[in-house]
Amino acid sequence: VFQIESRAQMSMLPRLRPRNYYDLVIEVALVRPGPIQGGMVNPYLKRRQGIEPVSYPNIALKKVLERTLGVPVFQEQVMEIAMVAAGFTAGQADQLRRSMAAWRRVGSVSRFRDAMIDGMLAKGYDQDFAEAVFRQIEGFGEYGFPESHAASFALLVYVSCWLKCHEPAAFLCAMLNSQPLGFYDPSDLTQDARRHGVTVLAVDINESDWDHQLIDMRFHQHCEQETIQNKRADNKKTLNSRTQNHQQNSQQDKQAVAGVRLGFRLVSKLSRAGVDAILAARENGPFTSAESLVQRSGIHQGDQQALATAGALASISGNRHQAQWDLLGIEKLPGILANASAKERNLELPLPSEGEDIIADYMSTGLTLGRHPLSLLREKLTSKRIISSAQWRDVPNGRHVRLAGIIKVRQRPGTATGIVFMTLEDETGHVNVVCWNTVVENYRREVLGASMVAVSGETQRVGEVVHLIAKKIEDLSWMLGELSTHSRNFH
Repeated sequence: VFQIESRAQMSMLPRLRPRNYYDLVIEVALVRPGPIQGGMVNPYLKRRQGIEPVSYPNIALKKVLERTLGVPVFQEQVMEIAMVAAGFTAGQADQLRRSMAAWRRVGSVSRFRDAMIDGMLAKGYDQDFAEAVFRQIEGFGEYGFPESHAASFALLVYVSCWLKCHEPAAFLCAMLNSQPLGFYDPSDLTQDARRHGVTVLAVDINESDWDHQLIDMRFHQHCEQETIQNKRADNKKTLNSRTQNHQQNSQQDKQAVAGVRLGFRLVSKLSRAGVDAILAARENGPFTSAESLVQRSGIHQGDQQALATAGALASISGNRHQAQWDLLGIEKLPGILANASAKERNLELPLPSEGEDIIADYMSTGLTLGRHPLSLLREKLTSKRIISSAQWRDVPNGRHVRLAGIIKVRQRPGTATGIVFMTLEDETGHVNVVCWNTVVENYRREVLGASMVAVSGETQRVGEVVHLIAKKIEDLSWMLGELSTHSRNFH
């Protein structure tokens, strides 16, 4: 969700618990290097939660800080403090604001130190208070938000949250069509949407467009049932395991009105020119076989194989192996097939294994609509005393556990003094891992280079916020075999 998708923001939300629009304005502005380095976050949260009282040095500063519970959060407040508490002129305050701009060299705020502290002492504030206020202001020299900026962002936060909550299929579709963006890749977004009840349908040669599409699931389910009945009547085994999984998902979610059909843009190594040719040919009717696809669209062999590998020919050829055989017959063996019997031409190859399908899914589209890879590994993981993220939700604070997952996000913020935050994904959800400096140094290869890890550590719960504090890290990338995954890394 716009602006609040980072680990820090997701940890802040359950603590701040926004109740209205202005709370979102503060939320957006508070989780920034400026307020964090200025030591403003915890004081604000404690006051917000009623842990400590809201207090002001005097009436003048109360007018400046009342809307943020006595804690400076916005650049405008810093300017007002400088004028009210230190006697700065409007021109001096504006120079201070300019020194806090994000594009400025870090440390330029420091030149105002003497003027600020001397001015506050002259107005009767004590030395400790003056020093504390300037430390907060100095934090803004790294990166602080103007209130107007935060207000604009907060509106987009609210709109994004509303769409994700009330129109999750439309939200997913738009996010996928806007890639690349944000912390999370199409696999993360799709997994999350499916956990929230959104039905996602695979790329299909007769149904997909270039972009991902929002579809009416009621109409799709009606057509799907007709297709199943026709295929049963013909006694043909053309539904592969993936299609059957989609049918099961549709049956389980009868109430769903909107779903998402994945588009051709997701298919690796598929050219836009090839897709345009497919869509143009499809205007004259659906493709009925791999042969009709090639003859009518004229797509080259690279595009053909990209579609077959992605499982996009399931509706006309069946499984991936069959689709690749059908295409091979068209391109490579015309003489042999011309003299072959009908039975030989319609050779039915063995279905790919579930593992082969998942590997091909990730290789061709970067995601799978089948089971999560760790579902296939769960028995082995359990034998290693590794629990799932779902089981972890009931583990109390302080308990040591062992969890594993594919690394999806690595973050090493400048404000975190060398700490690395990792987000792991298993078949039931995500695990947020904190790796302190010593752990990063001891397990640098695993933290920075592995695709999948097992983490032994301590459960840390603060209200609804849960982290795993890493103690030991083991590289389990070998368990993924040929499966290729990647993480998004941020600094």
